[in-house]
Amino acid sequence: MKIQIITNNPLVAQKLSEEYPVHYEPRSYREVLVAVRDLIHQGYQLYSHPLSGSVKPNETPYKSVFLSQKPGKLDLDAVRIIENSIITCDKFAVKFPDPPPDMDRDFQLLDLTLLQGALSQITT
Repeated sequence: MKIQIITNNPLVAQKLSEEYPVHYEPRSYREVLVAVRDLIHQGYQLYSHPLSGSVKPNETPYKSVFLSQKPGKLDLDAVRIIENSIITCDKFAVKFPDPPPDMDRDFQLLDLTLLQGALSQITT
């Protein structure tokens, strides 16, 4: 299965860009979800849930999502999932707008760990 990663996490870009196409941009959590939504509307397949893990949206500044590398047929379930994820994200205020460096690194590591867990489920 050929996947790409959409992320705002520099650690994900650093650790996984040699194995997978990683589209990294320093943007907000919500902006990552919107970018993923736009790709899903173009027919890219969603391979990881946008609200994975037990961390509420906007409790962490980082989000990474797996999508197919090429578009295909529009998946209405994926459209529903991403739209509902954006709605859920909008319900929560940003908890740590400017985290200290050690906390920021922890948030990056948490996102990377969740992504690697999803990756092991996708590729096995």
